[in-house]
Amino acid sequence: MNARRRFLLHHRAERGATAVEFAIVCAVFCTLLIGIIEFGRVMFYWNTASEAVRLAARTATVCDVNSSVVAKRVTTLLPILQTANVSVSYTPSGCTASTCSFVTVSVTNVTIPTFIPLLSVRAGGVPMLGSGRITVTMPPFTTTLPRESLTSSTGGTVCQ
Repeated sequence: MNARRRFLLHHRAERGATAVEFAIVCAVFCTLLIGIIEFGRVMFYWNTASEAVRLAARTATVCDVNSSVVAKRVTTLLPILQTANVSVSYTPSGCTASTCSFVTVSVTNVTIPTFIPLLSVRAGGVPMLGSGRITVTMPPFTTTLPRESLTSSTGGTVCQ
C-alpha cells in the first residue's frame, strides 16, 4: 500500500472527531462563561446591598426622618428587597431625636435568584430538568453610624 492510500484510509477513520472535540470544549467553555457572568451578577447585588445600607444609615444620621423613609431609600437602590427586610434602630433605645447616640440600619434576607436552571425533583422522586433555580441568600448587612444632626429635616437632597 502506498503512503497516499494509507493517509486517506486513516483520514476517513477519524472523520467527525474534530466536531466531537469542538462540542466538548464548547460545552465546557460556555458553562464556565455563564458561571462567571452569574458570579458577577451576584457580586453586583452584594455591592448594591452594602451601598444601600450605608446610604440609608447616612440618611438616618443627618435627617430627622422616620424608618419608612430610610427603608424607601434602601428599596429604591435595591428593588429586589422588601421594606419589611429593612430595620432602623436608634441607640440608646427609647431615645429622642436630640438624645440618640447611634443609628443602626440592617438589611436581612436578601435573596438573589440566578438564571442557572437546576435539576428539580418530581413528587415521585424522579429527577428531571426543570425550572428550579439556585437562590443565593446573602448575609445580613448592618451599618452603625454616630448621630450627627437628627433634629434637622433640612439636609438638601440627602433628606428628600
